[in-house]
Amino acid sequence: MIRTGDTIHNPATGERITFVATSRDTDGEAVVIDTIVEPHGFVAAAHVHPYQSERFAVVEGKLGLKVGREKRTLGPGEVVTVEPGKTHHFWNADEGEVRFVCEIRPALQFEALLETMFALAADGKTNAKGMPNLLRLAVIANHHFDTVRLPFPPAWMQKAGLVMGAPFGRLVGYRPTYEPEAGVPALVAG
Repeated sequence: MIRTGDTIHNPATGERITFVATSRDTDGEAVVIDTIVEPHGFVAAAHVHPYQSERFAVVEGKLGLKVGREKRTLGPGEVVTVEPGKTHHFWNADEGEVRFVCEIRPALQFEALLETMFALAADGKTNAKGMPNLLRLAVIANHHFDTVRLPFPPAWMQKAGLVMGAPFGRLVGYRPTYEPEAGVPALVAG
């Protein structure tokens, strides 16, 4: 379970996240994370939070951000809020690290999703873009459908596919959350 001050690292995407405030701290109202993205780093996929807003406040470096069809490069002091239901993705748009504070409201299962995806990457169970195999992804995505979705196909089509695919993933032993293998934690010592 994630606690305030914990740091996790995704070696596939180059993201390092420190939890500033957890859902437990905010009674489920928000998750606040301090994020560092290495040069050439990125979020695993364009995505939509159907019920959450996500606020990006750049501290240092340059953050590439695409919201809908609008592409922007944000520098220190710039802030953008992505409203629920808007497709977005981000990447490091500089040669050095980019650091930003991200606030997700409400928290929902955001922490558990990040912990699972980062632990899978740390254990080498994702592709180079940070995505697990399709059966494992179906189990995770079905469980976190209110937290994150792909921008396409339509939500009803995604849910239909997940409802059919997730049972097969569970049959081969995949779970909606993932515990890292011994000795390869996604959780980084402070």
